[in-house]
Amino acid sequence: MKTDLQRLEIGEWVIRFRAPDGNGPHPVLWLFHGWKGDEDSMWVFASQIPDEYLILAPRGLHQAPSGGFSWYPPRVKIWPALVDFRPAIFGLLDLMENWPLAAPWGDFEQVRLAGFSQGAALAYAFAWLLPQRTVSLAGLAGFLPRAMDPEPQGFELKDTPVYISHGENDPIVPVQRAREAASFFERAGAAVTLCESDVGHKLSADCFKGLEVFLE
Repeated sequence: MKTDLQRLEIGEWVIRFRAPDGNGPHPVLWLFHGWKGDEDSMWVFASQIPDEYLILAPRGLHQAPSGGFSWYPPRVKIWPALVDFRPAIFGLLDLMENWPLAAPWGDFEQVRLAGFSQGAALAYAFAWLLPQRTVSLAGLAGFLPRAMDPEPQGFELKDTPVYISHGENDPIVPVQRAREAASFFERAGAAVTLCESDVGHKLSADCFKGLEVFLE
């Protein structure tokens, strides 16, 4: 597996990426970090991803109060709503539309998404707003943003692979939020795999292996 990482700055975005050989266009996988993470946080998941993928790990655009970064401006609220993620999502779309030709080229018309915690909520919101561009979706210790309709009428991810992993003893995001997400995407027609394990706000070894299989 390729392990060489590179760094790119485009406007306000800071991105770590791993490029395949050749000019592309390459299949694209976005990795979204959690609250107080950065562009380096998700690379633990990259080692098992096939070499042909262009892997992109952007840094959230907002400084978190106690260090690190966030996908929306910090506010005094427990759970962010769908509207909180819209600026980041449309910023990502703008980034994909204006991806520099000098950089490794990706097929941004259809992308794969994986996120941890708040980054999983961003990935879920992206899939909700842009299902036609979502090839696969992995949410790790995450939650559905508020205001995503519990009955996804008009929203369809028919047969789209979705992997959801959660710790049964997660003190930050209750495991029920993962079950709600799994049910939501199943009703939207996705092919959902839910991995629960006896851990906290992280992936267990078994769920990590399941993620490796999913990403491959």
